[in-house]
Amino acid sequence: MDNANLRLIFVVTDLIAPLAVGYFLHQRQLVSGEAINKLIRFNVICIYTILSLLSFWVLPISWSLLTVPVFGFLLILIPGAIGSFCFARSFTSWLDRGAYVASAMLANIGTLGGVCAFILYAEEGFAYTQLIGTCQNILLVLVIFPMAQYCYMKHTHAVRKTNRFHSFCELFFSLNQLSLVGMAAGLLLNACGIARPDALGPVFQGLVHIAAWIAMLPVGFLIDFRQVRRYEKKVRSLTALRFVITPFIFSILIALFVDDPVVQGTLLVSAFCPTAINAVLTSRLYHLTTDLAVSSFVITTGAFLPIIFPILFFWLR
Repeated sequence: MDNANLRLIFVVTDLIAPLAVGYFLHQRQLVSGEAINKLIRFNVICIYTILSLLSFWVLPISWSLLTVPVFGFLLILIPGAIGSFCFARSFTSWLDRGAYVASAMLANIGTLGGVCAFILYAEEGFAYTQLIGTCQNILLVLVIFPMAQYCYMKHTHAVRKTNRFHSFCELFFSLNQLSLVGMAAGLLLNACGIARPDALGPVFQGLVHIAAWIAMLPVGFLIDFRQVRRYEKKVRSLTALRFVITPFIFSILIALFVDDPVVQGTLLVSAFCPTAINAVLTSRLYHLTTDLAVSSFVITTGAFLPIIFPILFFWLR
């Protein structure tokens, strides 16, 4: 069994298993929500900073690398535009519209896409997904938050009196973005021709598994199947957007503008990625229809892990 086939086992051990454990912990009330929040923060600040440093340290620097951020932004903007103009208008509630558009724009590229790209392309694929995830974080603040604010204002017919600017800065321009420093440091070491010690290779691989568990366990903790069934019909178009429309558009763009096979495969995996948990967090922050975002996340993730990614794996490997 080659390395790629062996890494396919990680779909079960690193993605499905922590989801099941998180759901079990929530049902048994064995862990508090506060502990889960601390776990998420530890993963973002510590683990992903180290992973970013180690992966960007050995990332091949080429012209193909410059296309990744461009596609990173397009992977958020194009599905968001299609979802907003073609599907979200069917909702009478602005709270539903905002949650729908957030779910259309935000894909689980940094976490789930990162593990899947690692399975296919090892450290190089993981690094590309982190760069795409950075683009998503930028648009989260510049585009998605203002969109959510607008939808809430349309619903209430009033400007919210609470000032969220300070909390935005604390949440998205603080230690939570420390992985950007790791990326920059890794690229600097790479550009200076400083070789990464061989001993750090196994460290990176071990941290990928730890990061996947810490990221996916809280997701399982948040799943509520009763609400998922309630909103299932409303997110059918999101499923089509995630797994049919967006991949079709980007498969054409990738074939036209990207030559590197690893970049091509990583971008295609990213185009198929399901709704991100950040769509749920955005909906909660702006009092949108959170259960709609949760339903989109659960349904698209449930389709991606056992069906979509195994197909992609045998197609791209």
